[in-house]
Amino acid sequence: MSEHHLRTPLHKKDIIKLRAGDIVYLSGIIYTARDEAHLRILEMTGSGKPLPFNLDGAAIYHCGPLIIPDKEGWKIIAAGPTTSARMIDMTPALLDSYSVRAIIGKGGMKDIAPVLKDNCVYLAYTGGCAALAVDMVKEVKGVHFQDLGMPEAVWVLEVDNFGPLIVGVDAKGKDLYAEVIRQAEKSLTKVS
Repeated sequence: MSEHHLRTPLHKKDIIKLRAGDIVYLSGIIYTARDEAHLRILEMTGSGKPLPFNLDGAAIYHCGPLIIPDKEGWKIIAAGPTTSARMIDMTPALLDSYSVRAIIGKGGMKDIAPVLKDNCVYLAYTGGCAALAVDMVKEVKGVHFQDLGMPEAVWVLEVDNFGPLIVGVDAKGKDLYAEVIRQAEKSLTKVS
């Protein structure tokens, strides 16, 4: 297991060296995106409309943050991960259209390893750390699709050493979540 400090935008060479189980800290810009944001991105892509942000080399964070306006612009209150399984069906189309290099979330994404292979990694962030994540957000740089509501909008966050993130699925196809399930099923079979 190795520790990596990476800066966005990410390049393929950055993610190819990561192995399942490695620890990652990200600095730079990350974009929050949940269900509705994914749908909007795919709708815009399908109709040939350009996105108001650049997903080349991006890290997408499955997160519905709590953010309030303040005199400086925006103040982030909480930014914990949301369950990534909800975005499984939309991820292949997203990755076919954009060179997103990292997906951050919790709970894994069933059968996603072949979709990520050679192009992207899944980074797990511990659930229940919404308040701790705020300490690593330097600034809320902007917001897109605000009409979707606060948790569903795409928030542009500048982060510094955001993590620890665990490589749950690497770009070589190793999926820690699938391995845990296999081991559990194997153990249950022995008990039966």
